[in-house]
Parts: sequence; C-alpha cells; structure tokens
Amino acid sequence: MAESLAVYEKNAAHKAARVLVVEGEANLRELLCQQLEQEGYECDAVADGREALQRARDQRFDLLVLDDKAPGPDSASICREVRTGHANRDVPILMLTASNAAAGSAAAQSGADAYLTKPFGLRDLASRARSLVRRVRPAAAVAVPGGQIAASAIAGAPPITVHGIEIDPARRRVRMDGRDVDLTDQEFRLLHLLATHAGIVFSREALLGKIWRGGTFVTVRSVDTLVKRLRRRIEPVAGRPRFLLTVWGVGYKFADLE
Repeated sequence: MAESLAVYEKNAAHKAARVLVVEGEANLRELLCQQLEQEGYECDAVADGREALQRARDQRFDLLVLDDKAPGPDSASICREVRTGHANRDVPILMLTASNAAAGSAAAQSGADAYLTKPFGLRDLASRARSLVRRVRPAAAVAVPGGQIAASAIAGAPPITVHGIEIDPARRRVRMDGRDVDLTDQEFRLLHLLATHAGIVFSREALLGKIWRGGTFVTVRSVDTLVKRLRRRIEPVAGRPRFLLTVWGVGYKFADLE
C-alpha cells in the first residue's frame, strides 16, 4: 500500500531518508547500498528499470540512484515516468553515467537532478546523496506542476546562508559581507534555486522551466544572460566566479558545500 503524501510529509523529518538504487550489476548494487546504509539511509535495491518503476509507483522515496545502463526501460524513460507520477514526482534523481560530457548532458536533459561519472568514489556518492537529500527534501513543497517555482513557496522558505551569502526569502533580502545586494525577481529566484541545491547541476532548459513565468518567448541564451547579471551582483570578480559555476556542456550549479 502506497504511503499517503500527507502522512509522508508529516513524518519525513523524523524518518531515515529512503533511497531506491537501480543497478544491473549485483556486486556494484550491493556496494552502493552498503555505502548508503553506512550513511544512515534506508536503501532499496533493484536490478532493472521495470522493477524500479513499479516500486516508484507504490512507495515514496527521498532519492533515486539510477545507473543509465541498467536493464529494462532506458534511463530517460524512467525519469520521465517518475516525474509525471504522483508519489515521487519531486524525488531527486542521481544518475550514474559514462565519463564524458555528452553523457552528463543527457542525464540533465532526461530530468535527473545530478550525475556522477564512472568510475567514482563511494565518498563522492555519499557526498552527492547528502547534498540532494538535504537540499531537495526540505524544499520539496517549492515545486509546482510543470516544474515552475511558486513565488508563495519561496516566500515561506526559511532563511539560509551558503558560502557567506545570506538569503532571506520572506524579506526578499540578500546580504554579503555586511551589505545588502539588490536583485531583480528573476535574479533572486535563480540565486535561491541554485543556493538551496548547492552542488547540483541544472541544465539551461531546466532553469528556463523553473525561473521564467508567463508566455514570454525566451531561449536558453536568456539563461546565460541572467547568470551573467547575477554574477555581476554576487561575485567578487564576475569573470572568475567562485559561487555560480558553469558546468561545460551541461549547465550551471552553485559551488559545492564542503
């Protein structure tokens, strides 16, 4: 029996985060789960995409770790179906991919929130899992159908400080080095999205869907322009960014937390 969304949200803060691992290779599947369980996660593991989709329909998870070469439906199909479902529509998805830029771009385009290229260290897996669960789980209520961020949800989010940048959504206030930073609505929405998902790579297409409102015609170049504007506001040297980083061939991310 699927756990109701209301019950899940009420108890989420008191439960171990649940992770669904989709990995066709038995030894690696076991190794991934061992590492995640050592980190305190409750881990379910399946060998193929078909079983993963069945689990995702029936149960609620806090993170999906998906090998892009797992048997069954391809990873893009799995991401699309999970994103259009109910129980796990907003679940963060970590894709395990081949070690090239094209694979990373494909992961971002498929709807994954982040990716790790093979071979990767288990500490890297643990760090990325922590970042996704910590940043996405509390912010799940921010997402609305279609992927756009609800302004009311941002206003109700708690203040955060990331890399010395203080962001207070209720007051629409940003402070750095003891001074206020004036931002437009779009600049603030972009900063809040990336800062609350530090280390997570967003494709330009994903940012278009989450930041822009209404029927205004925009292209991925509009994202680049907005990033440049925001860098001029928050970076000590806009041409050598420390916070708002480009991931070549994929998109943008906020600098990883240590």
